[in-house]
Amino acid sequence: MVGIVLISHSSGLAAEVADLARQIGGAQVPLAAAGGTEDGGLGTSPDRVTAAIEEVDQGDGVVLIPDLGSSVLTARLLQAPGHVVIADVPFVEGAVSAVVAAGGGASLDGVLAAAEEAWRVRKL
Repeated sequence: MVGIVLISHSSGLAAEVADLARQIGGAQVPLAAAGGTEDGGLGTSPDRVTAAIEEVDQGDGVVLIPDLGSSVLTARLLQAPGHVVIADVPFVEGAVSAVVAAGGGASLDGVLAAAEEAWRVRKL
């Protein structure tokens, strides 16, 4: 199954979005929140993201979903084309879409495409 890592500047935000996505998409999806710095501050940590990738990687690939700024730069440092990919998507909507797709057995490309569909979902 494809793994998903949520990368945020805030550990609380990453954890809450992961919780929401699990409740909607299913608890069986390998999903990790990698938010904040090692000392609990705002920011991103390549070490925390690397550990999260290792935690969720089951061999079918990993989708990284960063929130903004340095989380995107961190994700770019850790991408591995064809195996660890970055989804340029709205953080909450993209995470939920990715988890639903992964839970349904989608491939890495399928999970990435589902997450990217979040750009087209209108609220009104």
